[in-house]
Amino acid sequence: MITSLSLSPIFASGALQFAFEKATIEGKITIGCLIALSLFSWTVIITKIRQLIIARRAAKKFFDAYNASRDPLELRRAGTEFDGAPAYQLYIRGVDELAYQLKNNPVQARAVIKPSHVRGGDESLDNTDILAKSVTTKINPASFEAVKVVLEEAAGNEAMELEKGMIVLSTAVAGGPFIGLLGTVWGVMETFSGIAKAASASLTAMAPGVAGALIATVVGLMVAIPAMFGYNFMVTTIRHITQELDGFASRLANQIEHVYVDNRPLSEELKIANEDLASQIVQALRENPPAQADRPEYTNV
Repeated sequence: MITSLSLSPIFASGALQFAFEKATIEGKITIGCLIALSLFSWTVIITKIRQLIIARRAAKKFFDAYNASRDPLELRRAGTEFDGAPAYQLYIRGVDELAYQLKNNPVQARAVIKPSHVRGGDESLDNTDILAKSVTTKINPASFEAVKVVLEEAAGNEAMELEKGMIVLSTAVAGGPFIGLLGTVWGVMETFSGIAKAASASLTAMAPGVAGALIATVVGLMVAIPAMFGYNFMVTTIRHITQELDGFASRLANQIEHVYVDNRPLSEELKIANEDLASQIVQALRENPPAQADRPEYTNV
């Protein structure tokens, strides 16, 4: 009967225990190195999977909140936090740099639409256009370049943070089988060397040594196979998040430029400055009219 068959030679610890006991010192050292590598590998797998799951969930919440706003600074002003979302960390770095430039290198622009119209809504214009036309404090293109540099740097930092620890998995995938093969070859070499010295080539004499040698390859594969599946899954997920970060950085930079960057031509800036100066002079003359000079009186001679 099937139930009476024993599967212990294949799956139970009996065969592995026998092979480990018959392994040479070099084979046992190799197995110990593989076990240590496996522990590091599983630590990275569990930690990274947890990190990526949190990142995907937090990123979804952040993008939903960001898409619901038109002002790039709205979420920062509201103080809403999305811990664990790489895009949120990029957003914070970018808008903090924007706030710094607005404070230290502002450019005053004339509001084309009054701010009250932003709340009331003009159906003929997009909300972002209304916001851009109502903002009077902007930054110049040079300051905007500084903001873009910060966004690119933040995107790179978040990508490196996501890839941290992946070198352990790639080492386990590539090196695990070879380390195990090294232990196997070394064990087989010791086995044949012992057989040659004993001048006995029977299967009974060879089997224990060969079994002890092959266990190193088995352990190497047991280390590499889970690491391979985990590595492929994580690399795909990290690549998706990284592309998402690059796209969001470009989108955020575009919205910042549209709303907060003063891209008027120089002729228009000079025209508006002259109009403002003229209006200020007229207002000053109205408030403080010049005194009438005493006119000389002429008499007929």
